[in-house]
Order: sequence, then structure tokens, then C-alpha cells
Amino acid sequence: MLDIVFVNPGDRKVVFQDLGKDLTAIEPPYLTLSFATYLQNKGFNVKIIDANALNITPEETAKIVKELNPRLVALIVYGNQPSASTQNMSIAGKIAKTIKETINLPIVMGGLHPSALPKRTLEEESVDFVIQGEEQIPLEQLLIALQEETSFETVESLWYYDNEVIKNSTKGKLINNLDDYMPIANWDLLPMDKYRAHNWHCFDDIDNRSPYAAIYTSLGCPYKCEFCCINAPFGKSTIRYRSPEIIVEELELLNKKYGIKNIKFIDEMFVLHEEHYMKIVDLIIERKLDLNIWCYARVDTVKEHTLKRMKQAGINWLALGIESANPDVRDGARKKMRVKDIEQRVRLIQEAGIRVIGNYIFGLPDDTLESMQETLDMAKELNCEFANMYCAMAYPGSSLYELALKRGWELPEVWHGYSQHAYVMQPLPSKYLSAKEVVKFRDNAFHEYFENPKYLNMLEEKFGKKVREHMEEITKTKLKRKILEK
Repeated sequence: MLDIVFVNPGDRKVVFQDLGKDLTAIEPPYLTLSFATYLQNKGFNVKIIDANALNITPEETAKIVKELNPRLVALIVYGNQPSASTQNMSIAGKIAKTIKETINLPIVMGGLHPSALPKRTLEEESVDFVIQGEEQIPLEQLLIALQEETSFETVESLWYYDNEVIKNSTKGKLINNLDDYMPIANWDLLPMDKYRAHNWHCFDDIDNRSPYAAIYTSLGCPYKCEFCCINAPFGKSTIRYRSPEIIVEELELLNKKYGIKNIKFIDEMFVLHEEHYMKIVDLIIERKLDLNIWCYARVDTVKEHTLKRMKQAGINWLALGIESANPDVRDGARKKMRVKDIEQRVRLIQEAGIRVIGNYIFGLPDDTLESMQETLDMAKELNCEFANMYCAMAYPGSSLYELALKRGWELPEVWHGYSQHAYVMQPLPSKYLSAKEVVKFRDNAFHEYFENPKYLNMLEEKFGKKVREHMEEITKTKLKRKILEK
């Protein structure tokens, strides 16, 4: 008998509107794959249905589940970025409901959002169990309990019903040895021909965004940015590492067996501890892997003496959390950096031949129209090779979410309203601006940045006319926003 079927939910049309058709990345669900591999190595029979990559409906997903008839269905809810779990809850809920209506199998839900709101998730969704925390050990224990028909009390980190009463077991300790619990993944479990990199990731070769893979080298982050929710499954701000040796062995597998060059390191903060990330860099160079990598860094963790070798290893893009130009706004979000430091680090990175994605947030608690304009002006002056422009969002699991509840701020009516690109997106107001004003500024800022001749000329100079035309085509699409229609 098949023990467990993992389902990776996704609804690109709803989450990204028309941008989801050709422009957004289709990312392999690495954590789901890792959990499945761990259980497979323990002797369980596993399958994965990547409904997002296959672009199939809840009804089609439920039909496949019925045919497979597993002992347990696991919906693991994460997203293309560390904060994107909540926006996938709408489709995850539909899939769970449809499976229950099609075949009454036990369903467990895990992921960042369920960890942040376990009781509410159990109450609202058509699931039997919710995991609050790391998933590997609870999944293993739950499968054994189902096989042996024993009590769920011994399954750690589990929320469940007992005679219609909600109960939860003791939360398990954080995993110490990630290599044991996040082994080299069995990538054959995934539809490897369905994944594609971000468009900007492949500006040097825009027609070859596939094949693509994304992996974690660490879990968590030691920082406490108020808008971030990624530590919700861990219960505290912390970071733990897989060994560089196992990571590079997995990269070599992806590169040589699957022909994958485009790689994302999903870690919220890859460029942090030099001993870890530079060991990975050195091993990649030693094994002569041909890779095109992007990863996250903080402005204040980038070190000049590491950049040349990072570039040599194929790290071609660094995503920097710049957030705001205004020091009062930025420090309110617990990021203490000076604008001149930001500019200096961006130029150092670019001089090493590495491209920069600047990440900016509009509508942080202390933002005004003037401070947001400062941020846009800085973004245009920095003129990074790409930019992500976000509205401040109160993601469940973040301190901003708790603040929003305390102050009675309006939150999205549906979970996909947490998507930055959705029609029903509902960001936070700042102390001085309405949510509508923030959305309007962000959407206008996107077009002002990407339609700027200075930016387009830089693109053409670095990547060629085809990439410039590609970006000019993108900006013809204007997102529809319900909040702007009010």
C-alpha cells in the first residue's frame, strides 16, 4: 500500500494574475521533496503530486489521489519566497476540501502558515491534522500511528480532533543534524521538466530558463525583521545548516544527472556565516560545476574579499533586502543601515560581476508619501539589474501580524489576498497612509522604475536588446487591484 501522497498546492492565475502565465518562476517544492525523501529512506512508500507545476485543478488533483489511495495525504504549504506560504492557503484549502469530498482519506497540513495559525487552520480547513513546527518527525510518527492504529498523543507537534475536541501534543525540539533529516533529495519524485527560473535570473540567456532547481543550505534566520514570518515553524529566530559537502554533492547531482544550471538557494540569508557559504563556493569551484546561482544576502553581511570567488562559483545574482531609503522607517523595521553603505555595497557587488536584485517595501509603519518617494528615488539611483517592489504585509507568523490584530487594522478577506500580485491584495496601512494609497504608490513605482530609460539602457548594455524588449513587454501588463476600484 502507498503510505503517503504529498500534494504541493498552487494557483498561478490567482496569485500572480497574467504574470503567472510566462513570467513567474515555477519552483520545485524543495521542502516537500525533502520530507518525502526522508520518509522514503525510512522505508515508507511515497509519491508527490506537484499540482502547481502540473497546473492542475483541485478536481484533477483529487482524482489522482483517489487512484493512488494512500494511507495519508500531506498538504505542505510553502511558496516561491519564504513569506509566500499564506497566499497559497486558499488553493490548499480547496484541494483539501475536494479530496475529502472525493475520497475520505486522512489529511495532514504543514508548512509556514499552518505553523503560525495551527488551531485556526484545523478549524477552517478540511483536514484531520495540522503540524506546528518541523514536519519530518511528526510525519513519520503519524504514519506509524495510522499503521498501528494507536493514539495520536505520542505524535509530537500535532493538532488534531479527539471526539470533536481539538487537542495538541507537545511541540518537538528543533532538529540538530539537518544532514540526517534533509538528505540529498530524490529528485525523480518530481516532474523535473516543468520547472523554470525567474526571467531576470536568466537575463544572460533569456530563452533557457529550464531546467531549474531550488535548494536549502540552511533553515531559519537569526534576525527579527518585523515584516518577516519565516521563523514561524521554528518558534524563534535561529539558523541551522546542512553541511557544505552534502549541498555540493546535491548540486553536482542536479548539474550532471539532470543538466540543471539555473539554481536558487532558497535560504532567507545565504550570505551570512562566511565559513559556511564560502566552503560551498570553494567546493563548487573545486568540482568545476557550471551553475547560474541566485541567493539572498543582507547589505551588511556582504564582504568584499569574498565576491570574486562567489562569482567564480557561478553566484551571478544577490538579492538584497534594502527595504527603505529613510533611516527612521528602516530602523523601525529593525534594519539599521545607512544609504551610503547600501550604495557602496551595491557597487562592490556589481564591480565583481555579480548582479543585484534590490528588494524594497512600501507602507512600513512609519512610511509617508515622502519617505516612499525617497525609497523610489534611491532605487532609481541605484539602478540595480532588477528590483522587487512590495507592499508591507502582515503575514501570519510575523510581529506585524500581531500588531495588526492589536490595532484592528484591516487584513485580507481571503488568504490569497496576501499575494503581492493578486487582484484582491490587501496590504497594511502605515501610520500616515491608507492601504489604498500604499498600493497605488507601489504599482506606479513599479512602472516608473522599469520604464525608466536609464534602467532600460543599462539592461540593453549589459544583456542585449532582446532583454530590453522583454522588459518593455512586461510593463505593458498592469495589475488589476480591487482596492483601487473602491
